[in-house]
Amino acid sequence: MIPYARQNITQEDIDAVVAVLHSDWLTQGPAIERFERAVADYCGVRYAVATCNATAALHLGCLALGLGGGDTGWTSPITFVASANCLRYCGAKVDFVDIDSETWNLDADELARKLEQAAQHGKIPKVVIPVHFGGQPCDMERIRELSWQYGFAVIEDAAHAIGASYRCAPIGSCEYSDLTVFSFHPVKIITTGEGGMLLTNRQDLYEKLVLLRSHGITRDADRMTEPSHGPWYYQQLELGYNYRMTDLQAALGLCQLTRIDDFIVRRNELAARYESLLEGLPLTLPVVKEDRRSSWHLYVVRLDPAHARIGRCEVFENLRRAGIGVNLHYIPVHTHPYYRRMGFKPGDFPEAERYYAEAITLPLYPDLTESMQDRVAEALKGILA
Repeated sequence: MIPYARQNITQEDIDAVVAVLHSDWLTQGPAIERFERAVADYCGVRYAVATCNATAALHLGCLALGLGGGDTGWTSPITFVASANCLRYCGAKVDFVDIDSETWNLDADELARKLEQAAQHGKIPKVVIPVHFGGQPCDMERIRELSWQYGFAVIEDAAHAIGASYRCAPIGSCEYSDLTVFSFHPVKIITTGEGGMLLTNRQDLYEKLVLLRSHGITRDADRMTEPSHGPWYYQQLELGYNYRMTDLQAALGLCQLTRIDDFIVRRNELAARYESLLEGLPLTLPVVKEDRRSSWHLYVVRLDPAHARIGRCEVFENLRRAGIGVNLHYIPVHTHPYYRRMGFKPGDFPEAERYYAEAITLPLYPDLTESMQDRVAEALKGILA
């Protein structure tokens, strides 16, 4: 079985983790600070805060921006549920903005239309979370302009997109946002096993994130409400969480980061090769805008129902039987039972639902060989011919 994604682990990665096991620190030690600094430098941003996973990072980002009960946040319906759930964790209401028919990202034109309507009813969202789906950046300049016009904060859900760029600016630079979130899950561009990271250029958000990441506790005398009782003393200033990364994870991530450019080059090569191999099939292939560079976390194709002789489910099952571990990203969030109970229903976001009816995620990862990719393409040709 050729999986849709797979981590790349080398002896250097293993050695880096073993070195931490032999050190005095297993959690919240120097490896985390080095990893945070390395990612911040790679992205050209001032601050980075490592977390136990990207869902925790999204939650902390919403909390740091002051999201709470009575507020609303908007995101894309084509994403993993964490992009919406993080808003609910804060007690906020959730709404969605339909996707662009070409890029499959949150549609900036639809966002503008929806904001205009929301403004008439005094219901502007406090936070908007655009998702860089598959590794291709959203139209961030337009989204940022809208955020200034209407007064909402922007969190880039870049779980797929470390190593991508928008108008020559690295994703994670926060040039067009308040915060950016990365994921280091095993199938992502680089991995820490599980792990996430928040990036920002705002010192106020950074200080809040560090506090909330570790139970709301500080040992900084300057932040305490009374003089310290002694070297042991700390204070809990806010209700925080245990969302900390370990040094073991950070050491792995730091080693992985040294290979990120090679990973991105290889992913782009494989994506370009798919475009050639799949030419002429009844498929809509992904399109990357000229002002962007995708990290190609996912390679999703859409079956053309007007020209395919069989349906998407049959194509999917035939590929699995042929040993091709295809997947599907994603089920529109608003169609899940939890969100339907809030009043969402099929038909609310038609472009997202059309996408879902046609999408198939093909294998794409750095260790995918050309012969394996040929096998994927030949299987598709055999099924669709």
